[in-house]
Amino acid sequence: MEAKIMKWGNSQGIRIPKALLEAARLSVTESVEIVAKNKLLIIKPVKERITIDKLFENWNGEKPEAYDWGEADAPVGREIW
Repeated sequence: MEAKIMKWGNSQGIRIPKALLEAARLSVTESVEIVAKNKLLIIKPVKERITIDKLFENWNGEKPEAYDWGEADAPVGREIW
């Protein structure tokens, strides 16, 4: 598929057809990384960075029950003493 690089404000841009976005499983407003390598432009999705707020967005504030790890010096398997 052929496209033309056009002026877009102080930058340049290329319109990406919907079929190409769907084939690449990308969507509008998704963040992408653009890399130039060997005269090629590579466009790939940016992995979502998980923030502490995102990690705890559904946490209700309750602490989990304590876990019994057993005695610190107690043998667990086939330890040789």
